[in-house]
Amino acid sequence: MTDEAGWAGAADPARRIGHAVEFHPEIGSTNDRARAALAEPHGEGLAVVADLQTAGRGRRGRAWLSPAGANLMVSLALRPRVRPELSSLLGLAVALALREACASVAPSAGLAIRWPNDLVDREGRKVAGILIETVLSEGRLVEAVIGMGINANWSRDEMPPDIASQATSLRELTGSPIERPVLLSRLLDALELEIRALERGESPITRVRTASWLDGRKVEVDVGERSVSGRVAGLGDDGSLLVDAKPGRVALAMGEVVRVNDRAPAGASR
Repeated sequence: MTDEAGWAGAADPARRIGHAVEFHPEIGSTNDRARAALAEPHGEGLAVVADLQTAGRGRRGRAWLSPAGANLMVSLALRPRVRPELSSLLGLAVALALREACASVAPSAGLAIRWPNDLVDREGRKVAGILIETVLSEGRLVEAVIGMGINANWSRDEMPPDIASQATSLRELTGSPIERPVLLSRLLDALELEIRALERGESPITRVRTASWLDGRKVEVDVGERSVSGRVAGLGDDGSLLVDAKPGRVALAMGEVVRVNDRAPAGASR
């Protein structure tokens, strides 16, 4: 286990994102704490880290499970200054930063982005996930709480069977323990660069396309009241998933991929 001083070393006062790190041995939800920080002086950019979350959550209200002290669970409080037409790309910009940081400790793992919010190894096993909770005002993104969970040192033989069949960890991929504060520092550095670029009006979509794991694969996507099945044709400029379905090509702005064909056709990216 890393103590509070060890986590504080990942902070950098020169950064807007991660200028300070607040560590909790145990907390309900790092996202909830980051949201509260936005109402506090100097709260924007605070990184909230916990060894254990008792009410951690993922997308669609699911619980986020993680044993105490094994993984990196962090949430950021942010007021993004992003043009409305680029606000849908915030999650993918975060995913690029997540990939950059994880690849720095696992360079041979073939890490890729699995739309809309997961980081996977070359076999498609989940390494990390993102949950972004936003506030809009008059169509503009005014607040964002960015929650990230990285399977850092969680052994697959210690994961519940339903998770172990679909996930792995950086330690499993590298064969070595991961220094979580070092990983956090690299993540905060990468997030600073990606979010500043987005705020300058630079779209990350070209780089996301080169890192997309789903391209060429047959998928089934749950979009709420229906599902869409077909072959992934890439990503739209707005970050939507392009799927060649029976009626023709559709662009999915949101949804959850619930089934993936095991292999992409020859020549497809990742």
